[in-house]
Amino acid sequence: MLDEHYYPNNWGVRPVLFHFGSLDVQSYPFFVLLGLVVGIAIYYFEAKKQRCLSENGFFLAFGSIAGGIIGAKLLDWSANYRFIIAHIHDLQFLFSGRTIIGGLIGGATGAVVTKKILGIKEKRGNLFAPAVAMGVAIGRLGCFFRGCCYGKPTALPWGVDFGDRILRHPTQLYESLFMLVMFAVLQKVKGGEDIKPGQLFKFLMISYFIFRFFVEFIRVEPSAFWGLTFFQIVTFTALTYLVRDDIKYLIIKLKHYATA
Repeated sequence: MLDEHYYPNNWGVRPVLFHFGSLDVQSYPFFVLLGLVVGIAIYYFEAKKQRCLSENGFFLAFGSIAGGIIGAKLLDWSANYRFIIAHIHDLQFLFSGRTIIGGLIGGATGAVVTKKILGIKEKRGNLFAPAVAMGVAIGRLGCFFRGCCYGKPTALPWGVDFGDRILRHPTQLYESLFMLVMFAVLQKVKGGEDIKPGQLFKFLMISYFIFRFFVEFIRVEPSAFWGLTFFQIVTFTALTYLVRDDIKYLIIKLKHYATA
């Protein structure tokens, strides 16, 4: 199987998005960068609207972005370590791949580390959540046009040929659409009185990890353990951590009813 982000020149729907003079503008980096810019813009204008622009907000945003970049790369290396070792001297292979799951985990970790280092108490997760959702929705378009992260063969009418004359699930578009829906939902509920600080980013992570766990069944990914892919194991582990308090509460309640 081809690595997640490396394909022959004829692979993908539109790997070169457009030409600017003699420069070929690649679809994947273009949409990833566009998603990042749009996400930052959404965060900035929302923070400005709520009158909470501050140095702390800048530091948290920077820490989250840095953590997201590092996390996306580290998890990709973990998933493709054999491929990376085989191409350890090729910088193109070393720095191209990344994964959204690692980006979300790394972004959350980066924010926590930044807050601890600088002693920041405020939470900005409710501002970050819609921005991240839109950024991912746009970035996934780059995956679609480049042909990475593709799905298994399908007979559905919207199947896409990425270069091997086989119609496949456009799983990149599934994720893009899912994140667009999440953006709309988050924008709708963000001003609710019962929404706690930071709650929306946790909600986004839980929702995406559940979605990603199931979409992995129709993606072309090798099994790691128990018939599950590497990313399914990561998402399941992350979900368990995120809902650990709810699980503890449920266990306490079940014990209470069992002994009543």
